Amino acid sequence: MSKLLLAALATLFLAALLAIIDFFGVATVPETVLFAARWGAIAVLAAYAVPKRSLTTWILVSMVVGAAIGHDFPEVAVGLRILSQIFIRLIRTIVAPLIFATLVVGIAGHSNLRQVGRMGVKALVYFEVVTTLALLIGWAAITISQAGANINLPPAPEQMAQPAQRTWQEIVLDIFPENIARAVAEAEMLQIVVFAVLFGIGLAMLTDEKRRPMLAFTESLAETMFKFTNIVMKLAPFGVGAAIAYTVGHLGLGILVNLFMLLATFYVAVAVFILVVLLPVALIARVPIRTFAKAVAEPVSIAFATTSSEAALPRAMEAMERIGVPRQIVSFVMPTGYSFNLDGSTLYLSLTAMFVAQAAGIELTTSQQLVLLLTLMLTSKGVAGVPRGGVVVLLGTVASFGLPVEPVFIILGIDELLDMVRTSVNVLGNCLATVVIARWEGEFDAAKAAAASG
Repeated sequence: MSKLLLAALATLFLAALLAIIDFFGVATVPETVLFAARWGAIAVLAAYAVPKRSLTTWILVSMVVGAAIGHDFPEVAVGLRILSQIFIRLIRTIVAPLIFATLVVGIAGHSNLRQVGRMGVKALVYFEVVTTLALLIGWAAITISQAGANINLPPAPEQMAQPAQRTWQEIVLDIFPENIARAVAEAEMLQIVVFAVLFGIGLAMLTDEKRRPMLAFTESLAETMFKFTNIVMKLAPFGVGAAIAYTVGHLGLGILVNLFMLLATFYVAVAVFILVVLLPVALIARVPIRTFAKAVAEPVSIAFATTSSEAALPRAMEAMERIGVPRQIVSFVMPTGYSFNLDGSTLYLSLTAMFVAQAAGIELTTSQQLVLLLTLMLTSKGVAGVPRGGVVVLLGTVASFGLPVEPVFIILGIDELLDMVRTSVNVLGNCLATVVIARWEGEFDAAKAAAASG
């Protein structure tokens, strides 16, 4: 740990300690001393961040700066809100083409689902069951913890009115697009997803000669949108800092307590998912737990450190082959799972979407929650295994439900801590899926697994 980082942590600790002493009345600390301590800590923190050139580091610094501006200069904080609104608009432009492209590639790019037949159906059924359980666990965890309650966000000018009560027939009808251009313009996520799924299926049914050009286009579009996302995310420190400043200026520093509650809720939900879903699945499928745990340790640690599922993919495939999963199953299940079996991302999306609703003080009815979960279940299939992919989908989904986007920017401040865990669970879930499908097909090599264990 560098001396500059130690100095930054020490000054932050000192500023926090002085604030706590003053808040609880242990001693009266002059406001000028508190002010100097806050901004001194920020100066040291910024000095540490400058040579790092790390987006995550600057997002964290911007959170601290935004909180300080919101606390010390609330009038200035209100004026800074335009920066977060610009960032919101840029992010919203990404969502529709990104979801369309990734879903089409995920479906049409694996058109051999028809050739592999039985294994393809088994894999898709398994993916859907496990991700649905992840979705429900995330929803249940945030419903119990109420981490977003009592925030009382200030009204946002772009916030849409809460959806009116609708019949189930109207809800079902609104799932299907009438005009795809209008669906994109109005950010109707479910309609975009349905169109992309049908388009992908239609593309997969073409001959290879006719499918290849359109598939190449959608692959290129997906990669372009990922690069677009990288460019827009360079503005994240400004957008996050401005959003935090605006929120703290209205609500005070108490908002940070809700963030810690959200973080704890997510970690507990992930632990429950692993113990209640993944572990029983492994036991039912007779997966050699100890051997499997040793094999996935490296790819999961890579995913944790890089927050990228893609970075862990090569090592994960090698590890699964090494413990007895045939190469043809690994090469089919693992890449398909990266589109359809993102357990950690699905859990994250349901949990954070409900956090946004709680923060907005919007009481969603049971039918609205079910539609929201259905939307997330489908849109999560388009979340790429890259950093910040979940945030883009979350922004698009909450906006389409008339929920404010400010809480998403608050979440973005701790997203790195969330992303490390959710990406690790994505990799862990896909590794387990390959072994389960191999067992299901009767092709798991137990002798090879035993040799790998020895």
